[in-house]
Amino acid sequence: MPALLTDTPTLTGGLVELRPVAAHDVVRLHALMRDPEVGRLTGSVHDDSEDETDPWTVAQLQEVYARWADDTDRLVWAVVDRGTGQVVGEAVLLDHDPGNSSIGFRIWLGVSRDRGLGTEATRLAVGHAFEVLGLHRVELEVYAFNPRARRVYEKVGFVLEGTRREALRYADGWVDCHVMGILAREWPPPLDPGSPARGTTRPPPAR
Repeated sequence: MPALLTDTPTLTGGLVELRPVAAHDVVRLHALMRDPEVGRLTGSVHDDSEDETDPWTVAQLQEVYARWADDTDRLVWAVVDRGTGQVVGEAVLLDHDPGNSSIGFRIWLGVSRDRGLGTEATRLAVGHAFEVLGLHRVELEVYAFNPRARRVYEKVGFVLEGTRREALRYADGWVDCHVMGILAREWPPPLDPGSPARGTTRPPPAR
């Protein structure tokens, strides 16, 4: 596999653009992360009372994104709504395992849900993993109290492979975590009617 995890390409679809996170994006991303829905559905908080807390300062988040930009086991994108030009969230291919030709995926959106943006962003990232990086497998985890995200992943072609029972403590209870995966031979799946069309992936910059 070519060593392409050192360059984060820009991926363009009809609804969204995935592009490298710029320094000026971090203030916006920091504000989006404060959405209580983001904290709960990503498992970043363990109780409703934590919604008011701020786990990261802008400066700390700047350091995190700067460090990730230099990592060679992940690609980190800002998700941009092409209709407004606004950053609406983050998408990441991470934990690259070259020996097993696999990688993980995660995404969160702080606004503009239920408009197909997450579906297209997921499709762009997964398409890049298979069509450009030449990987064999992409996997992710989704909590049981997030059926909306699971439906998105199923539309893109992910299959439920197992459940980590009671993996997240939330409030007074426990939440299961579903493990989903998709293989290169299963890509691309047929588009669901009404799904956003597949975008195009711009080739990585020449070295």
